Amino acid sequence: MKIVSLALEKNITYFCAVILIIIMDRFTIQDALFPTCPIRNILSRICDKWSLLVLATMTNGCQLGSPSEPSSSPSSDVVSDIAVKPMRFNELQKAIPDISQKMLTVTLRTLEEDGYVTRKIYPEVPPRVEYTLTARAKSLLPHISDLIGWAIENFDAVVADRKSS
Repeated sequence: MKIVSLALEKNITYFCAVILIIIMDRFTIQDALFPTCPIRNILSRICDKWSLLVLATMTNGCQLGSPSEPSSSPSSDVVSDIAVKPMRFNELQKAIPDISQKMLTVTLRTLEEDGYVTRKIYPEVPPRVEYTLTARAKSLLPHISDLIGWAIENFDAVVADRKSS
């Protein structure tokens, strides 16, 4: 409510205030009511519209759930050995064509803040920035793979249920 009253004082429209509230949520470090709940505090940050898609895209060729072969969760040794080549911002944007530049920037910043992605800036002209998955993100990949496999397997049934509702 502080943000809305601030917006009214500064003569900002309600729409801008709502956008401001949404942007401010990215900076929430812990859920205020349930600060020790992992579901609220971790999944709320990686289960937005883009984060899992960005993480899956950054795996560069790792099989993330195919309909013919259900994925199995590899051991932590296998996960740490996953070869992930660094990706540049434009590579990610081309690989996910429906994400805006701003949303990709916000998503990458959030993933970096939570330790899923590292950002390396090279002092060149023009500047070059590369993003790489961290060990934490690599440990998450088998779970993403399982989720993608489940989604592929159940997609038709879920869509049929939506249409029948």
